[in-house]
Amino acid sequence: MKLEPGCIIENADLSGLDFAEIDLAGATLTGCVLRDVRFTGACLQDARMAQARLIRCRFANADLRDAIFEDCSFIDDAGHVGAQFAFSRLDQSRFRRCDLSFAKIDRSTLFGVEFDACNMRGAEFHKADFSRTFGRNLVKTAARLHGCNLEFADLNGVRMPDCDLSNSNFREAVLFDSDLEGADLRGSDLVLALTAGAKLARADLRGADVADLNLRELATLEGLIVSADQQPHLLAAMGLEIYPG
Repeated sequence: MKLEPGCIIENADLSGLDFAEIDLAGATLTGCVLRDVRFTGACLQDARMAQARLIRCRFANADLRDAIFEDCSFIDDAGHVGAQFAFSRLDQSRFRRCDLSFAKIDRSTLFGVEFDACNMRGAEFHKADFSRTFGRNLVKTAARLHGCNLEFADLNGVRMPDCDLSNSNFREAVLFDSDLEGADLRGSDLVLALTAGAKLARADLRGADVADLNLRELATLEGLIVSADQQPHLLAAMGLEIYPG
């Protein structure tokens, strides 16, 4: 078994190997176990992992651009410690049906990242950057977190304007000072989410559970899109008493 760019490895325990500075560009790992692995300076660009278990793994200064992770678990055996991504590049990487509970994403770039149907309960996003500069005055933001469980997640100060966050669970998530202007939040659960200082101008909240969303605490709300049946909940959260006509 040789770890090299483009290699194909199946059902192997790779826990004892050294992954620091390794080049696994375009590699395919299926059904593998990686326990306490440090991917320091590793290149996983265009790599693909499926049905893999990555237990207490840390990605520091790693290149995961365009990598694909499907049905992978990043949580430890006790279900308390997640993966760590620090100063890494996850631009346009894709995570599908992965368990990223309690993951810590710290000062990493995530332009165009996609999380589909992932469990991200208690995940922390610290200075995560979903934007890319294309010119002196042109900065674009792109990300998709569709159908994900972000219960208790910490997205304090995150900037995700115009991103797809639909059908996701933000119950009791920390969204203080987050920029979600123009975001697609249709069908999402925002019950007990901490949204003081959040920017929700032009965001689409149709079909979302907004029972506890206090519009008075938001930094922006111009053009916020809601449906008629959500209005009583929003008014009640502001302390207004609603009587039938």
